[in-house]
Amino acid sequence: MSFDNKIKELKIELPEAKAPVGNYVATKIIGNLLYISGQISIDENGELIKGKVGLDLNTEKAYQAAKRCALSIISQAKQACGGNLSKIKNCIKLTGFVNSTDNFIEQPKVINGASDLIAEVFGDAGMHTRAAVSTNSLPLGVAVEIDAIFELI
Repeated sequence: MSFDNKIKELKIELPEAKAPVGNYVATKIIGNLLYISGQISIDENGELIKGKVGLDLNTEKAYQAAKRCALSIISQAKQACGGNLSKIKNCIKLTGFVNSTDNFIEQPKVINGASDLIAEVFGDAGMHTRAAVSTNSLPLGVAVEIDAIFELI
């Protein structure tokens, strides 16, 4: 089954691939590697998912925020591949940043929101290496930011 068909089967609606808000590019292809800049947590209405995890958001809400980041990653990948996700061979790595309190320790559970979705859409090709990092602040006050590296065919 194609990745696009899997997205339809899962009834996933991908958000629009947003243009960068700074002096950088959203995606860059070097050889057969696709690098995707950090995607921030934005809900289905286009509103930022903001706050500090462990204070303003619990682990489950932050998991959902990470899932939203993964949807944006897939949108960026699709755009970078000319609308054809079959050019994706593997997801190599996700790096997740969680805007959290000093005593919050469930960053891996939060970033699982993205990992679970990538694995669900891409199957074995979605299994990736990962880092889940806590930070004291993220751009625009968002709860989660995730970047990605994919291998292309």
